[in-house]
Amino acid sequence: MANSIKTFDKFRVFETEFAGRPLVVETGKMAQLANGSCLVRYGETVVQVAVTAAAKPRDGVDFFPLSVDYEEKLYAVGKIPGSYLKREGRPSEKAILVSRVIDRPIRPLFPKDMRNDCSVVATVMAVDPDCSPEITAMVGTSIALSISDVPWNGPVSSVSVGYIDGEYVINPNKAQRAVSKMAVTVASTDSRIAMIEAGADCVSDEVMYNGIMAGHEANQKIIEFIKGIQAEIGKEKFSYPSNEPDHDMFEAIKAFCEEDVKIALDTDDKTVRDERLKPIYEAVHEKFDEIYPEMEAQIDDCLYKTQKFIVRRWLLDEQKRVDGRGMDDIRPLASEVGLLPRVHGSGLFTRGQTQVLTITTLGPVSDKQILDGIDDEEEKRYIHHYNFPSYSVGETKPSRGPGRREIGHGALAERALAPVIPSVEEFPYAIRLVSEVVSSNGSTSQGSVCGSTLSLMDAGVPIKAPVAGISCGLITEGERWMTMVDIQGLEDFFGDMDFKVAGTKDGITAIQMDLKISGLTPEMVKEALEKTHKARNYILDEVILKAIDKPREELSPYAPKMFTTTIAADKISEVIGKSGKVIKEIQAQFEVKVDIEENGDIGTVFVSGTDTEKCKGAVAAIELIANGPEVGAIFYGRVTRLMDFGAFVEIAPGMEGLCHISRLDVKRTEKVSDVVTEGDTIIVKVLEIDDKGRLNLSRRDALIEVEGLKPENDLSGNQQRKPKNNDRRNNFRRN
Repeated sequence: MANSIKTFDKFRVFETEFAGRPLVVETGKMAQLANGSCLVRYGETVVQVAVTAAAKPRDGVDFFPLSVDYEEKLYAVGKIPGSYLKREGRPSEKAILVSRVIDRPIRPLFPKDMRNDCSVVATVMAVDPDCSPEITAMVGTSIALSISDVPWNGPVSSVSVGYIDGEYVINPNKAQRAVSKMAVTVASTDSRIAMIEAGADCVSDEVMYNGIMAGHEANQKIIEFIKGIQAEIGKEKFSYPSNEPDHDMFEAIKAFCEEDVKIALDTDDKTVRDERLKPIYEAVHEKFDEIYPEMEAQIDDCLYKTQKFIVRRWLLDEQKRVDGRGMDDIRPLASEVGLLPRVHGSGLFTRGQTQVLTITTLGPVSDKQILDGIDDEEEKRYIHHYNFPSYSVGETKPSRGPGRREIGHGALAERALAPVIPSVEEFPYAIRLVSEVVSSNGSTSQGSVCGSTLSLMDAGVPIKAPVAGISCGLITEGERWMTMVDIQGLEDFFGDMDFKVAGTKDGITAIQMDLKISGLTPEMVKEALEKTHKARNYILDEVILKAIDKPREELSPYAPKMFTTTIAADKISEVIGKSGKVIKEIQAQFEVKVDIEENGDIGTVFVSGTDTEKCKGAVAAIELIANGPEVGAIFYGRVTRLMDFGAFVEIAPGMEGLCHISRLDVKRTEKVSDVVTEGDTIIVKVLEIDDKGRLNLSRRDALIEVEGLKPENDLSGNQQRKPKNNDRRNNFRRN
């Protein structure tokens, strides 16, 4: 039970322990005009949550208009925004993803017939890296809704579960998160599991299941804590006008069209189904619009409920699916790679009428995404984007950029593939995947996982293992329930669950569970994991690996060639040069891009370009500048200046030496200009490096050694003359 430790007027403070850290809830002090609000302190993380609801229902909507916003304030981590305006703009992708995670467990607990606008705003005001602001916001949302007068059948609680050295850790701290094998967010009611969001490094079904159960158990203490707060200060829930269609209207419409709807739905082709339903809608409205005037929306709702009734009865009573499949059967599958010319990699994955085309683009590491958020992640070199155009579902709608759903599905696919992406040391590229949903009839997010595996292997990215994704649906009625694999759109609309699981043959990499009911039992979770495991292995063996069994040995000729080398950190400034002069010369001379990252005493240099030999030349030049030349080494250099006594030759940007006239050729040389001109590229050998770092070079010795030329017998005159100190310019030095 909650423990009230301070009371005056409406101000209350409640405190408990949450995974070994203090959880303090303050109410009645701020945001008192909201329907419900609280300030939650978890360690030194502080999140303000406010819930508001409209007094009247919104006209013309056939859904519950709930909005959830998780607002990241950069002052929470002592940052000033990097934008021109120096203020927070649109939510970051991370904030949008957290908003979705908060939304999913709370939405099914609102009355299904309520149409009043409801808004949840969670504002992150201070961040302790060891205490997750996301979990704090989720708990605060449950508290604010519970104590408000907004109708809601909570509370819920949420925890994060890690897995370290074979042990489960609830709400792991920053150091623990860095070494954890999985990051699983579990939301629960007092009896069921309400939401799962997981990323993992190929953990087994058993490890994942037990982690979910550990999170569910840990949630129960916080649920009791919230119930205590609600009992003490919770408001009475307000009443609202129900939007549920009249029962007699529904029964009349169902009786009129039920048999026709059954015939219309009984096909595996979404287009055919939609065409069959059109005349049924017209006939129903023709008959019932006069009986129920100005109730067109309710008539449409009755038609929707009729379809839902039929699909659920087929599944529960007859074990029948609308397309004739068995409960564990997957729709027809197909895979194809290398569809698009010139792109670095492409893969098309088809499951029934769902098709996803994923394109891979490789770039230099400097193309990584820079993040401006409140967590520790400041950059990403692997990025996954997901697009869902209106034509994919046969609709006409202008494109307005990715919405929250698109961002969420892209992040899910990104999370699913992240564990198999090679490290930057193994594969020094930035990687961007774009999944284009060209046709959609259910489970496009998991189609994008499969298409992305194909595309990555087609691009030659050495992924650790192929990944496949599949969804599992659920139908419940009282104590009865059943699951089915690979749900199509209709089963998603009319069913109770979309349980998405992605992974390799060795284990799970990602889970996302969407529910329309209050929660799942442990038995439901276990069965969903078992069915999706078998299904994704089937997809890998029978479809993906038959299209391409391993990553290509070579990258696309249009992909940039990438080379890396390491240098001492104190040599980075020499490679860059004053005002970037040296590195700019290297990039211009070899037509490459050079990026340098400093990590302690080591500098990692990334060189990218389209020509392999030029990339190698740039690497050699950088290593030469950083490490210095060795006596006896041979280089190709550019003649920069001609003097009476010899030619200055630049063997690397900012590094030149003197080739004395006596060492310019295998034969006698009267004038320097007889052999070389300014701008020529010549081969030279390092004969000497004096105590001041000055280089003495020889074209003659290089020609003899590399090209096998023989010097003339007559070595008199200039050929025999040794260079004197005063032959060198005083300003000759290694830059």
